[in-house]
Amino acid sequence: MTDERQRTPVQALFRRVIVINGLVFTIGTLVLALSPATVSSPVLLTEVPVLSIGLALMLGANTLLLRRSLAPLEALTALMRRVDVLRPSDRLTDKGNGDLTDVIGAFNAMLDRLEAERTTASAHALAAQEGERQRIARELHDEIGQSLTVVLLGLKRAADRAPGELREELRTIQETVRSSLDEVRQVARRLRPGVLEDLGLISALNALAAEVASMSGVQVVRRLDPGLPPLGSEAELVLYRIAQEGLTNIGRHAHASRAELTLCGQPGGVLLSIVDDGRGGPIHEGAGIRGMRERALLIGARLSIEHPPEGGTAVRLAVPVRAEGK
Repeated sequence: MTDERQRTPVQALFRRVIVINGLVFTIGTLVLALSPATVSSPVLLTEVPVLSIGLALMLGANTLLLRRSLAPLEALTALMRRVDVLRPSDRLTDKGNGDLTDVIGAFNAMLDRLEAERTTASAHALAAQEGERQRIARELHDEIGQSLTVVLLGLKRAADRAPGELREELRTIQETVRSSLDEVRQVARRLRPGVLEDLGLISALNALAAEVASMSGVQVVRRLDPGLPPLGSEAELVLYRIAQEGLTNIGRHAHASRAELTLCGQPGGVLLSIVDDGRGGPIHEGAGIRGMRERALLIGARLSIEHPPEGGTAVRLAVPVRAEGK
């Protein structure tokens, strides 16, 4: 193995600084030695400007060469400050950076590992979360739902045989139980979107928009393109969950009167857009938005949350779709 391969990035950078400084001072010494300029002892006043100019030129050349050589470190520092493992990060190009190529390459490789590990961890966490949602939904539907149904039937029989003074009271209790049963079924549907599995993404989004509109009073305008490119089950679930979170946030926090839910194809993928006319304001990334970013990262999608100039909030998810055979 050669010395060049054995040299570490720190040693290479140290060597570069030494070479630059040595080169500058060597050239300055040669110019002084070969030029007709002389330095007296003591130094004459007429020689001070010459020495000052020479020193300024050497310092300027040294500064220029070092700045150009170490310029990639400034870009590397800026990238370090803005890196977020929940957002796809840029990578620095290492072309033509000399001895800093190893440093930049190592940092890019570290980002690749962090994003890969985050994606894997998110996949396991979200899979466990979906499994728990399905278990809870089954229990709500099969156990609590059936128990409330039995109670509802018993109340109906009791109300039919009860004397007049108790019949109205039993029917009131019956309506309360029926309302509770409907709420349990709605919770179960939100936890486990059976319509997504049975009828597909478009039908599931239509049902979701209608449910949010009926519960919150927000008018949800739907523009759903049925001619989308093929999507995997995982991508469809991510699209549904992010639409669910976005519409739920509008109903709870946005104070909006109108929202638009758009799903359409675009070059190389699919775009989901949720825009409302609510109050907007600063974005506070709580558990809901972080969950949306984790889901987007899971399928390699790009999520953006913005406040348009006209007001409200715009959530957009760009999902890449690979062409067949690629």
